[in-house]
Amino acid sequence: MMENELTALISRLHTFSGLVHKQDIQLIAQQLREAWPNPCANGDDGALIPDGEGYKLLAMEGFINRFVAEDPWFAGWCGVMVNLSDIAAMGGRPLAIVNALWNDSLPHAERIVQGMAAASRAYQVPIVGGHTNLRGDRPQLAVAVLGETRHPLSSFLVQPGQALMVAINLQGRWHPPGHNWDAATEADPAALRHALALLPELAASGRVHAAKDISQAGLAGTLVMMLESAGVGAEINLAEIPIPPQVDLQQWLCAFPSFGFLLAVEPEQCSAVQQQFNSGGIACARVGHFTADRQLMMQLGQQRACYWDLDQQPLTGMSNH
Repeated sequence: MMENELTALISRLHTFSGLVHKQDIQLIAQQLREAWPNPCANGDDGALIPDGEGYKLLAMEGFINRFVAEDPWFAGWCGVMVNLSDIAAMGGRPLAIVNALWNDSLPHAERIVQGMAAASRAYQVPIVGGHTNLRGDRPQLAVAVLGETRHPLSSFLVQPGQALMVAINLQGRWHPPGHNWDAATEADPAALRHALALLPELAASGRVHAAKDISQAGLAGTLVMMLESAGVGAEINLAEIPIPPQVDLQQWLCAFPSFGFLLAVEPEQCSAVQQQFNSGGIACARVGHFTADRQLMMQLGQQRACYWDLDQQPLTGMSNH
């Protein structure tokens, strides 16, 4: 291994557009201080709303206009899929989907809705309403999902000493352009539903304490967001991350994997968690541990370097500290 291989990889990762977009959040996050007080902190994959003995969950995603314009069916599918993953990351089960759709072309709008409908059928979650405007000046899409849980998972619950695990569906293919790994559109719908149900099952059993859906920020960027919420750090061994054959490490660290989660687990529970994901055809591995320092340290072979120091540079600005 070349002496500077890891530091060169880190430099390239810092320029990844999916990570840069997340930094935009901090530019407006401070304005939320003027809103009515929120009983649960912002920064998780979904809003945690107290509801009797449990919680309602609310997740929402808006999509880049170019993506919606160039790949309408897949954009519609992703509108459903990514929100369902956010609900699962909170330890929840989905109840219903709504959407907001603008378009300047009826055939193009139909393709978006067809993609949403296909995902709705595959995951067996109803689309219950939304907003439609077919007289816009460009295609735009936002989708939200309502869920519920009695055993919430939250990035804010991560503690130093817990193991860092990664669970990813490697049975997919690249969906160009961009860094989208499609492990869903051609998969068995029953397998998709079973895999998502693993998160609330693990939350209810107490085997997993916190989870984060790997987003467009990629695995590395999503982990920084998780650490920022909890006010902790982590050490990750890049060689231990499950990765499909013939896929480049840098590309995989930037990928949106369709089904991919970062998990905080007590060390003695790692084997049971791994077996539970493996039983559903999902690769799962312990890749590191959480620390008290607010730094993400990466290891590759014999090399070790700091990827992100939250004391020096926030990412989203969403933190308890």
